[in-house]
Amino acid sequence: MRYSCVIFDLDGTLANTIEDIALSMNRALEYNGFPPVPPEEYREIVGWGIEKLALAALPESLRKGQSLPAAGQPAAGEAPTEAGAIAQKVAADAARFYAEKPLVRSAPYPGIPELLSGLGRRKVKMAVISNKPDFLARLVVQGLFPSAPFALIRGEVPGTPRKPNPESSWEILAELGKTPGDTIFVGDSEIDMETALAAGCYPLGAGWGFRPRRAIEAAGAARVIDRPEELLELFR
Repeated sequence: MRYSCVIFDLDGTLANTIEDIALSMNRALEYNGFPPVPPEEYREIVGWGIEKLALAALPESLRKGQSLPAAGQPAAGEAPTEAGAIAQKVAADAARFYAEKPLVRSAPYPGIPELLSGLGRRKVKMAVISNKPDFLARLVVQGLFPSAPFALIRGEVPGTPRKPNPESSWEILAELGKTPGDTIFVGDSEIDMETALAAGCYPLGAGWGFRPRRAIEAAGAARVIDRPEELLELFR
């Protein structure tokens, strides 16, 4: 099969953003009277959206037995749980703090700028899909990759299901005039592999990211690469 499109995850795939995520979320936690979380622990809980992240970062005694609905909002006519309401407040503060300083310590992974240039020369359509709030995803991508030829950058928008729901991926493909069979979905997490499989794209794991290789493989990756340039082999 000759592929002509790549959808990239952002955090842990294109860029190492974990320290800025930790900085903003920990600032929001402390602002709301909660203890910070060790930065490395964010590697295991990031990826499901900012409200899910805020909930996971709250003290266990508060969040025990609680969860946020998949869309990040309570069902119609239903009040959020106490932990859910607090998580929404912490998430909103974290997003505000993140927007103030989105790129203090974030950086592209080695080889990513060269990969993007190589794909661009091959006329491969490229898009980014993230569970970050949409405005933050755009800030980070445009700040770190100002000349990258991304056709679309898509973050989480209220009312639209986040990954692993495939809806956003299908919307991107429709806008690009591509099909799942044309497309490689690259990500570093279980969420990304589940999204790729649900959307019908080729699930390619990024072995340099936040999650361990075994987790990506167990989630259904067709292949896990260790260096970004290995992706170019699929376009030769």
